[in-house]
Amino acid sequence: MAAPISDAVVVDVLRRVDRGLNPLAQRLGRPPRLSPAERAAWWADQVSRVAAGVSAAPRFAGKLADLLPLQNTVGSAVQALVVLGVAGEHDLDRPADRVSLLARVLLDRDLPADRVQPLLDRTRGVYVDEALGEDRSGARGVARSLWRAARLLSRIDDALDARPKGKLRHRALAQFPVVGVAGGYAAERQGLRRAALEAEELLSR
Repeated sequence: MAAPISDAVVVDVLRRVDRGLNPLAQRLGRPPRLSPAERAAWWADQVSRVAAGVSAAPRFAGKLADLLPLQNTVGSAVQALVVLGVAGEHDLDRPADRVSLLARVLLDRDLPADRVQPLLDRTRGVYVDEALGEDRSGARGVARSLWRAARLLSRIDDALDARPKGKLRHRALAQFPVVGVAGGYAAERQGLRRAALEAEELLSR
């Protein structure tokens, strides 16, 4: 049985994900005319429509995707992007607050910002360009950022089983090769909507 993943490891992984994907979330943006109440829904619906396709792609391999640290990590990377988008709507400027939110939504782990901050202070700095690549513009840059975030998240893959998931029937369909993409897309889109709505609920309290 694997040892529990420590807070220090979780914070180290999520701070790197935050540093790589938060600028991307800010660039994606949503139409400025939307009211504050509609903005989380935009992240849940509009972004997840595209992003779910990325996170469902490993389903070409069917059940094999579950045997590799691929489905969880790619799906979690896309969910992290959506959660950070919702965080931006609430002007969540402190990295400790964003890391705390990612831990709560993606890992169902209660890691308050006041416990995250000392771990951020004690962690050696990382050059974001080295960790996530220099060119993060355009479709290739987005894909590269998500892929590298997924590689970072593979360090805590066991904890990612707690991330928001789609309906059981869609996940069952996703077990089959090729046609599983349709089930995977539906499941991941539902999971992304749940992640966005959970983030919105937590930040609105």
